[in-house]
Amino acid sequence: MSPEVTAFFDAATNTVSYVVRDPAGLACAIVDSVLDFDQASGRTDTASADAIISFVRQAGLRVEWILETHVHADHLSAAPYLQQELGGKLGIGARITVVQETFGKIFNEGTAFQRDGSQFDALFEDGDSVHIGQLRGDVMHTPGHTPACLTYVIGDAAFVGDTLFMPDFGTARCDFPGGSAEQMYASVQRILALPDATRLFTCHDYKAPGRDAYAWESTVAEQKAKNVHVGAGRSCAEFVALRESRDATLGMPRLILPSIQVNMRAGDLPEPEDNGISYLKIPINRL
Repeated sequence: MSPEVTAFFDAATNTVSYVVRDPAGLACAIVDSVLDFDQASGRTDTASADAIISFVRQAGLRVEWILETHVHADHLSAAPYLQQELGGKLGIGARITVVQETFGKIFNEGTAFQRDGSQFDALFEDGDSVHIGQLRGDVMHTPGHTPACLTYVIGDAAFVGDTLFMPDFGTARCDFPGGSAEQMYASVQRILALPDATRLFTCHDYKAPGRDAYAWESTVAEQKAKNVHVGAGRSCAEFVALRESRDATLGMPRLILPSIQVNMRAGDLPEPEDNGISYLKIPINRL
């Protein structure tokens, strides 16, 4: 089946969120939501999530899943807010525990922070499936950007997170803790083994040089032929050399410190302190 896919682009973080609807009914899933965050003031806002909520309610849809492709390092997740307003189960890859262990240490979270993924409703392994009405979604573990990255293959559509960008932009970085260019290459090959007509939906777009408009949908055939990092039969060794060289020039994402602390908690803020206020940490000289 071919799901109906509606995209919501957040210009502040270049993030694309999706509502994925069963065309035979009213069931839907939300993929990679955004909680707006102003770093200068430390204030959150729900405008991006409210746009999704308005769309779902106006269409009379029923949210069955709120899905994360990975623990994002460039935006905060709005999953708890969406779940409160619309219902649905929250799912992520089972390797979230690896990410929680790694960053729990980086942020010195102590024993109060659970590192077992229990903040989420479902932890998906490679080969698991989800159902959105009559739509079946198959889960692919596609690590490389992070250890917990997933691709959700739902009908003729695949939601690839940060594994692949548009063909003219390439692939995501692999230099975060637990990342691996070799794993990224292998993950991309799994995605490119899907049928050529499979629609691929990316989590971000930054407009490659020479392109005027943002874009987030491609096909397997387009990626195989034109992806500037992995297309046209590029070998693993060539990709690893290219990816690692490029990653060495990149700075940390602007919102990585707040994003990781929130997203490894399934979108919840850290527990409030005795004054009722939540605080985010800045580890000095650590990343």
